[in-house]
Amino acid sequence: MRCDLCGHENEKTAEFCQKCGTKLKKTADSTVIFTPVTGVAEEEAVIEIKPPVEEEAVLVVKKGPLVGQRFALTRGTITLGRDPGSDIFLNDITVSRKHARINFEPSRFVIHDVGSLNGTYVNGKRVEKSTLRQGDELQIGKFKLIFLSREG
Repeated sequence: MRCDLCGHENEKTAEFCQKCGTKLKKTADSTVIFTPVTGVAEEEAVIEIKPPVEEEAVLVVKKGPLVGQRFALTRGTITLGRDPGSDIFLNDITVSRKHARINFEPSRFVIHDVGSLNGTYVNGKRVEKSTLRQGDELQIGKFKLIFLSREG
């Protein structure tokens, strides 16, 4: 079991981190099946969505426990999932440990579902692979994120 604070890998039965002493959070070992509901008004936080200034592109959390948090997207590959080792850690049981990845391909960002249980959605449509465009809404489990790019 990995410590959320220091990242140390502890024994599965450990209650406290063997390195830093932090109480370990027990997480479910499996992903819960989640079906996105469309056409139903949902209460979402009002957040300021500003285009990136220093970053090439960002994902801004629109709905979920991390509302308002911005994740910079860089060239290369960004992983998204419930695994604490993910570049974008989405800690909810509706998210697969290794859920999706975003690759920077020549002048564009492309999201790939990597075999998640609940799927990856772009603008309400389930996708295996999709080029991201300014203002696209991603849904990964219960999280909704907005894609913003300087190119936008």
